[in-house]
Amino acid sequence: MNIDNEISKRRTFAIISHPDAGKTTLTEKLLYFGKVIREAGTVKGKKTGKFAASDWMEIEKKRGISVTSSVMSFPYHDFHVNILDTPGHEDFSEDTYRTLTAVDSVVMIIDSTKGVEPQTIKLFKVCRMRGIPIFTFINKLDREGKDPLELLSEIEEVLGIESYPMNWPIGMGKRFLGIIDREQHTVVQFKGNEQEEIIPSDEVDASEIGSHPTYLETKDEMELLEEAGNQFDAERVKRGELTPVFFGSALANFGVKSFFDVFLQYAVPPQPRRTNHGFIAPETEDFSGYIFKIQANMNPAHRDRIAFLRVCSGRFERGMSVQLSRTNKTLKLNQTQVFMAKDRETVDEAFAGDIIGIYDPNVYQIGDTLTVGKEGYHYDELPQFPPEMFKKVRVKNVMKAKQFRKGIDQLVQEGAIQYFRQDSTDDIILGAVGQLQYEVFEYRMRAEYNVEIEFVPMGDRIPRWIGNEKFEKRFFDSRSLLVRDRNDQYAVLFENDFTFRHFKENHKEIELIDLLQENDYQSFSASEK
Repeated sequence: MNIDNEISKRRTFAIISHPDAGKTTLTEKLLYFGKVIREAGTVKGKKTGKFAASDWMEIEKKRGISVTSSVMSFPYHDFHVNILDTPGHEDFSEDTYRTLTAVDSVVMIIDSTKGVEPQTIKLFKVCRMRGIPIFTFINKLDREGKDPLELLSEIEEVLGIESYPMNWPIGMGKRFLGIIDREQHTVVQFKGNEQEEIIPSDEVDASEIGSHPTYLETKDEMELLEEAGNQFDAERVKRGELTPVFFGSALANFGVKSFFDVFLQYAVPPQPRRTNHGFIAPETEDFSGYIFKIQANMNPAHRDRIAFLRVCSGRFERGMSVQLSRTNKTLKLNQTQVFMAKDRETVDEAFAGDIIGIYDPNVYQIGDTLTVGKEGYHYDELPQFPPEMFKKVRVKNVMKAKQFRKGIDQLVQEGAIQYFRQDSTDDIILGAVGQLQYEVFEYRMRAEYNVEIEFVPMGDRIPRWIGNEKFEKRFFDSRSLLVRDRNDQYAVLFENDFTFRHFKENHKEIELIDLLQENDYQSFSASEK
C-alpha cells in the first residue's frame, strides 16, 4: 500500500460558527452526500430518532445544542474525509480551541441575515493564529439578509482577511433565484424542495432566468467583482491569507454539494507538525500522533473513556506498540475505533490526518504524544485556557462520595471544566468559561454517575498561576484564594482587578503567570517539566 497516496487523500477539517448559524445542518448535508445518513437527523441504520447525527449526548438532544466535539469519518469520491463538528456555544470554546489544533483546514459558516458574529470572531482568531486555511460558507440565502457585497466587506474589515467569492447569489429571500458559479462557469438555478438546475453560461440568456430583472442586476454586480475584486490564489488560501467564499442554504440543501466538491479540491492534505525536535512530515515512516480530547462515557453502559488521537505521521496499525513520550511507557493499542458521532467501529489501520479513538485505561492526558521509533519527541502542547467563573462543589449524599470522586476525575480529564482544591480547606472548586458548562457537568454527574451535587458560587475570579517553587502562604486570604490545580500546581483566584493589582504591587517577589499570555505559558509549562 502506498502511504503517500493514502495521506494525500485525507481532508481533515472543522466547521466553526456562531450558535444557530447552521453548522450542524451543514454537517448533516455533507454526511448525506457521503452516504453516511439516509436523511438529515438520522444516522444510517437507525430505525427511530430524528436527532442530529452529530449530536449524541442526551442533553444535546434535549436542548438542541452541540456541547461536545463530534468526529465523523467517511470516504467521498477520491477523498477520505474527517469532519470535526465543534461546539458552537461560547461556554465550550476551550474544547473547540483544542479541536482546532487537530485539523488542517476550517469551514467558517456565516449567517447571511446576521453577518460576522462575536463567537465567529473568537474562533477565527484562533485559526489565524495557527495559520489554518479558512473557507467561508455564507448560509441562509433563501432568507432576507445583508447585501452580499456588505457581507464581503464585513469579512475583510472585521476579520482582517481578504475574500474571493467562488460563486455569487442571484437575489436572496423570496427573490432568490440561485447562484452564478465562477469556478464552473455555470448558473445553478434554485428550484426549491432541494432541487437545483445547472445551466451552462452560454445557455443562460436563452433560459427563463436569463431575462429576469434580478439576474440582470446580478450580472452588473459580477462585472464589478471581476474588475475590483481580489484575484484567486490557491497558495494564499493555503497560507490562510485569502478565504474562498461560497453562498448557499444548508437547510434548503442548495449550493452545498458544489461547495463541498470545490472545498475538497483546494483544502490542504495533512501538513508537517511542530515538535520539540523540529517539524515532522506526515510521510515520515514511523507512526506518531497526539491526544487532543478525552471523552468519558460515550457508551454509558460500559463507563468507558476514549482518547481522541490525531495521527500526525506514518501508518497506524491496531495492536502496535507505542511510546507515551510524557512517561516513556510502552503501550499496546489494541482497542481502537473510528467514529460517526457516538457510533463507532473497530479500525485496523489509519494514516496521517485521521482521527481515531483509543481506549484510555486512565493513563492518557490531553496533549500526550504517542510515537513509534527510537527518537523520543513530543508535539507542541495544546494551549490551556484559564477559566473565568468558579464554584465550589460538593456531593449531597456523603454515601456517594466514591462515585462523586470518580465522576469528577473523569469529567475533569475531558477538559471541559477545570479542577482546583482550596489549599487551606481542601474544598473542591470547579472553574469554567461559562454557566452552561456547570449545567452540563451537573446533568452528567446525575445521569452517568447517579450523583446529586450542589454548587456554591464564588463569582468571577481572576486566576493566576504561581511560578515560584517556594513562597509564603500567609500572604493569601479569601480575596486572594490559594488553590492547587489538577497537576498540583499552585494558583491564586483573585476576587477582582483591584485585589489582583494590590497583591502584585505588595508581593513583587511572587511570580504570577497569566496562561493567556503565550510566552508566560511556555515558560510556565517548561518549568513544570
